[in-house]
This record gives sequence, C-alpha cells and structure tokens, in this order.
Amino acid sequence: MIKIGMLIGDRYEILEKIGTGGMSDVYKAKDHKLNRFVAVKVLKQEFSENANFVSKFRIEAQAAAGLMHPNIVNVYDVGEEGGIYYIVMELVEGITLKKYIEKKARLSVKEAISIAIQVSMGIEAAHNNHIIHRDIKPQNIIISKEGKVKVTDFGIAKAATSNTITSNVMGSVHYTSPEQARGGYSDEKSDIYSLGITMFEMLTGRVPFNGETTVAIAIKHIQEELPSPRDYVSEIPISVEQIVWKCCQKSPDRRYQSMAELIVDLKQSLLNPDEDFVKVIDPDEEASTRMITDRDMLQIKRQSDRRDSMDEAMRLRKDSGRYYEEDEEEEDEEDEIDWDDDDDYDPKMEKITTVLAVVAALLIGCIVIFFVGRGLGMFRFGADSGEEEQQQEENEKVEMIRVVGLNVEEAKRKLLELGLTPEIKYEPNSAYEVGTVLRASVQDGLMIDKNTVVLLTVAEGTDGVKVPSVTGKSKSEAVSILEKDGFVVSATESFDAQVESGYVISQSPEADTTAPEGSSITIRVSQGAEETKVRVPDVIGLTEMDATVSLTESGLSVGTVSQVSNEDPSLTDMVCYQSYSVGSYVNQGTAIDLKVSTGPSNVTYRYSEGITAPTEDPDYRSGMAVNVTVNTSDGTQLLSTQATSFPVAVNYTGIKSATGVITFHFTVEQEGVTTTDPETGETITAQPTTQEKTVRREISFTQE
Repeated sequence: MIKIGMLIGDRYEILEKIGTGGMSDVYKAKDHKLNRFVAVKVLKQEFSENANFVSKFRIEAQAAAGLMHPNIVNVYDVGEEGGIYYIVMELVEGITLKKYIEKKARLSVKEAISIAIQVSMGIEAAHNNHIIHRDIKPQNIIISKEGKVKVTDFGIAKAATSNTITSNVMGSVHYTSPEQARGGYSDEKSDIYSLGITMFEMLTGRVPFNGETTVAIAIKHIQEELPSPRDYVSEIPISVEQIVWKCCQKSPDRRYQSMAELIVDLKQSLLNPDEDFVKVIDPDEEASTRMITDRDMLQIKRQSDRRDSMDEAMRLRKDSGRYYEEDEEEEDEEDEIDWDDDDDYDPKMEKITTVLAVVAALLIGCIVIFFVGRGLGMFRFGADSGEEEQQQEENEKVEMIRVVGLNVEEAKRKLLELGLTPEIKYEPNSAYEVGTVLRASVQDGLMIDKNTVVLLTVAEGTDGVKVPSVTGKSKSEAVSILEKDGFVVSATESFDAQVESGYVISQSPEADTTAPEGSSITIRVSQGAEETKVRVPDVIGLTEMDATVSLTESGLSVGTVSQVSNEDPSLTDMVCYQSYSVGSYVNQGTAIDLKVSTGPSNVTYRYSEGITAPTEDPDYRSGMAVNVTVNTSDGTQLLSTQATSFPVAVNYTGIKSATGVITFHFTVEQEGVTTTDPETGETITAQPTTQEKTVRREISFTQE
C-alpha cells in the first residue's frame, strides 16, 4: 500500500495524492536522482492481482515510455515493488479538459479547434509509433498552466481494453467507437472517432449520446446517427460541423484515415470556417447501383466494338502469321483497324503480359504455401515466431490435472508448472492423511486458461487449532494472541472510519474456525478515517485559470466567479477575493467562490466641509499659525495652507479615493521659568523654548 513519505524504486518519494481514477491512483512525487517532481500512477489492487492485465500493462507502458512529444504526457519509468505496479510520468500542473469544459459550460469554436489540433498532433505522434490510445476522452486530456494541451494515459488504455474491466467504463462509453462497442478490432480510426466525440462536447458542452446504462449508450453509438452540433449551438461554422461529422462516421472507412488528414482540415477551418471543404468518401455509394446515362451507354458500345475488333485481329494474326511476315505491307492494308492510341495492340506486350501473369501466379502460389505451412508450424522466423509464441502464451489453455488424493505441496507444484494459481482452504477430516487434497474447484480434464485460480480443499485432521477472535483488538495484542497459538500473522492496512487507528477490522480465516498449526492468519488493521479535510490555498493575485488549477489540485472546486472593481490596480484581471480564508480547512470538493477585479472603479468623491481647529492637542491655542495639509489615501494632496483661524472652508470634487488624512503642524512657545538659587539667593530666568507639534486626523469623503 502506498503511503505518504515512502520511497519506491529507491528514488521516488511519495509527497501527496493528487488524483484517482477507475484503475489507478496518482501521486505527486520527487525524483531524488534527477531532482525533479514527477507524477506516479499506481495500479489499484484489484488490477495488480490480475497477472494477465499486469503483463499487458507493463508491455504497453514500456512502449509508451518511448514516446516523446510536446502534446503527450511523457512516461519516464515503469516499475514494480512489493506488489505495487506503477508508472512514472511527467508532472503537468494544470486541469483536465473535462473540468475545463464543466467550468466554462462550452468552449468557443477557435478555442475548441486549437485544443483539437494539439490533441491530434499528440495522437499522431503515437500512431506513427504504432501505439493506439483506445481511450481518448476529455478526462485523459490535460491543459497546463501555460495553456499547453497534453494527452495522457497511453499504454494503460490498451491493457484495459484487453481485459474485462468495468470500473471506469461509464466514463469512457460516451466516447467509444462503434467497433469498440461491438468488441471488435480497433485501430487508429477508433481514436479519430473518440476525438470527434470530444470535439462535439467541447463545442456544445454535452456528449451526443446518453442513457441510463452503459449498454444503452453503446447501442446508440452503433445504431443512431450523430446529432448535428449546430442543433445545440447555431453559430458553429459549417466546416467545423462537417469535421466532427466525418470523425464520427459509423464506418471507419468513411472517417479521416489518419490524424494528418484531420489536422489539415482543422487548420483550414481556422482560416476559412464558413467554407464547405470537408470531403467525405462513401465507399458504399461508390459501389452502389446507378442509372446509366446516354453518354455511359455510348462509351460501353465503343469499348465493346473495340474488344470485338481486337479478338478478330488476334485470330487472323494467329492463323496467318507466316503470311504477314512475308508481306508486311499487305498486312497493314487488310487488317487496318481504327484503334485509339491507348488501345494499340502489340504482340511483344502480349508476351510480356503472359510472362508477368505466370510469375504473379507463381508468387501467389508461394505465398499461399507459406501461410499454410506457417499455420501448420512448418515455418517460424525471428520476430514473427516471437509474436506468435507470445500470442499463443496469452491465449493458451491447459488441461486441468487430477490433484485429488495428492499431498498439498505436490499438488501446488504441479499446478504452478501448468501456469495455474493454487489457493488453499483447510477442512477437518479424519478419514484422510493431513495435507491430502480432498477437492478442487476445477474438474479434472477441463480446458482452462492459464493463470486461473484453482481452490484446493485440504484435509487438516481433527486436531486443527481453533482460530481465536482478534477483531477489535490492537494490532500488537492480536499478533501476540495468534502467535501464542502457533499461527503466523500477516497484516494489511486500510482506512475505516468506524474502527480506531491501529485496531483490527477483520481477520481471515474467521474466528472459531480451525486451521493447521503454523498456518498464516491475515488481519486487516485500521488506519482510521481517511482524511477528507483539505487546506484552502491562497489564490488572491492569480488569474482565474491559475486559481482554478490551484483549487482543483487541492481537491476543491470553483463556485461562483463574479467580477468586481478593486482599488488595487495591481489586481486588475486577477482574483481579488475568495470565499474561504487562506489556510482554513474545509471538506474535500468544497466550492470556493471567487471575485475577479476589473480594476479601480470610476466612483468619485467630494469633500466640502469646514476643517476645524486641531483641538486634539491640549497645547493648541486659538490664533496660533497652523500649517494644514489634506491628502487622500492614494497620495494625492488636496490642500496645503497656513491658517490662524478655523474652520477652514474647502470644496473639492472628483476625488478618486474614499478616505484621506488631515495633518496639522504648529509651533508651541513656552515662556522661560524663573528660579531662585537656594545657596546664593540669586534669581535665574530660563530662556523661552519652542516645541513642534503634529496632529493627524483621518477623514472620509462623500461619494458623488
């Protein structure tokens, strides 16, 4: 089990969980060898236990690791450690196209086409390397903070489609091609269909086919015509509509035959969106029955006449070959035929054609013999042999042997040699020797797939040890009790909100059953409730897109986004407000409302009051000369004067700030103090002193 802080592959430190899907969980990690952050995708346990799936997944992931393209989330590494299968990928800071569509309801035509071009370029690079994605959908397309579009999940898609996996099919069936829905062969044109459905969703904000079950949606992909995206958004240009329609043809032969063709039309639609330049080739129409026109009939007659003349000329030449050799001039006169230049008969060409036909027949015969011989196992060459052996290994069935009556260890060994997976269950039985196989879950002689699990019921004797109950006890106490009774303890951990962390949730075998002394007892230990609270990040000062990405990465969602004026010009077009305080903890998925600044407002204020004397200072005396200044909070000076009488009348309008400050500056003179020296009796008068005084008074202006 993956834990935060653990090191896998001796180099990748798991930092935090950043996403989850139907087949895997994604973690942010640090690569200590290359000192960079990466994304580590870990297969979920139910798929890690499927050896066939793991094998295909590893092969496809290794192939995807060879892809390097700006529009593909690059795969760096593939590995396995302690039953944990993982792939290491480029860490893309961004948001999935699915969430981006949900956030914006639907995309503009130019934005949708620009994204489609980048996706097509990434898929094209994969197709050029003979890698088919098979699961193109908005959830597998990421838009980075820099606006770069990247396709992810290459490799895992083919492994998934090679097995019966339904955990994430609901998210993919909306984008699956008709041939995939039928369970048939899929190729590059299946990716083109899925991209067409993705484009439909970008343009309209919805998928074309929906239903209550996955089967109902799949049937619609097979049977129903694609609705026009212009039925939902009328301003979609005709060229864009035709591109989507061509991508989503039911027959693969009527779609774009390559991503390169699609990219050409997508770029053309940006330049000439209203032109109807998309050409759809209909092979059925090309081979359909048509009415014969008069022109067609005339051409057929001419061709028929020429064939008759050709036959007659060949017969004459064959019957009188020597005559024509002796009198070549007469030959020309008698057998002159009005041939078209393209139909001139040439005996040398006839010989060449005959020789080529014989050679072609021999080649076809050799090819047929080769494939028949290969099918019978007579021919095996290099890579073909390897591919054939791999295919045979994947599809190979084995005959179940008889294991009843054998010792359990011998039975296990024989089953493993056949490629089967034995599992053991003990049953008290005094009639057979301890360790004897009593029953097997698969009947003798039955042909079954390799890697099939075979459950063996084994006699344990009447003196089996009763398994004590340790459910609800602490892990250390449970281990102590079980080991005391002679069992070997194997512990696993999982989250459980009902059981305190460190205590046993369940055990296998269950309590009060019997098991042989020394057998293994598995206990599942609670890690407590899975933490669902997340910390609210600071998104003030970020663009709306960056704020959305930051909140999404933190496990939160974006609520209402509104625009307001803000007096701080540096926040123009940036987020100036978020509904939850930075650093506070909220439930995962909480919607955070945002406000984006439109810049300082156009509201103005006036100040037309009398400025009263600075009586806040007790040393102020009426009639003093006071320097008075008035400044707004944005630094604008409204008044700078000297006054000896108050109030001072002011009248200012068009002030851009709502508040300001009045500053009073004046000098206080203190008379000299007369004192008498007690020893000499002399009177001493000190010189007068002055003291500078400053008084600040905050004020608010009135909105105009």
